[in-house]
Amino acid sequence: MQHVRSAACAALVTAMLASHGSIVGAQAADTSKIDTSAVSALVRMGHYLRTLNTFQVSAVVSTEDVNDDGMKLQSTSNVRLLAQRPNRMFVDITNDRQPRQLYYDGKTFTLWAPKLKFYAQVPAPATIIELVDTLDTRFALDVPFVDLFRWGTSDSSIKEIDEAIDAGPAMVNGITCQHYAFRQDGLDWQIWIQKGAYPLPQKIVLTTTTDDARPQHESVYTWNLAPSFNDKAFAFVIPPDAKKITLADVNKMRTVAKKNGGGDKK
Repeated sequence: MQHVRSAACAALVTAMLASHGSIVGAQAADTSKIDTSAVSALVRMGHYLRTLNTFQVSAVVSTEDVNDDGMKLQSTSNVRLLAQRPNRMFVDITNDRQPRQLYYDGKTFTLWAPKLKFYAQVPAPATIIELVDTLDTRFALDVPFVDLFRWGTSDSSIKEIDEAIDAGPAMVNGITCQHYAFRQDGLDWQIWIQKGAYPLPQKIVLTTTTDDARPQHESVYTWNLAPSFNDKAFAFVIPPDAKKITLADVNKMRTVAKKNGGGDKK
């Protein structure tokens, strides 16, 4: 089974959002297919997201897998993120295959698998963005919603967009949005950005164009910009029946699960 790399696709979307000057330079090759209002909307959204010091966002995330015979299978997860910049984060991933919880209290990162009853811990760097970079480079571990921390930062680069259009107004869960669509090598993607003073991404759809089946990854968001919480929300309490493993072991288990065509079996 070929798995759609949703996190990788999200990283490609992230790469679209840098400074406005970089965008203009990158598009010099063919501006006829680039609607500058669509690109400007991404820049505005990225700048706004960088102003959010504390927020909670939940998403219904649907991803399509493609069997060797071309049949597509859809899986769905509910993901919730609570973040307090610069150094607090909690992620809850709920699904039938691989439920996970990620804790970051500014000093330690913990991955907890409630179905298998195992956890892994490593010392953590000083900020959320440093943490997600470390988890990616050292452990090949993707953190959901990582793009929310990278959009509009110097970590982004604008080189990949080939086409950009403003598809007009649209509603997402009763919220008035503007719908934009973009094309780059191997990926078509759409984003619905809330209109008004709070330009939040409300929906994203990614379509892999290198696969004839054109599998999709979709996220629909719900935002809370004034969540109620305390420090306990970011601290992992070890259950008495929990087993400690390493993040390297997590990678091995994930690799075996993918070869077997699924996730956790319990």
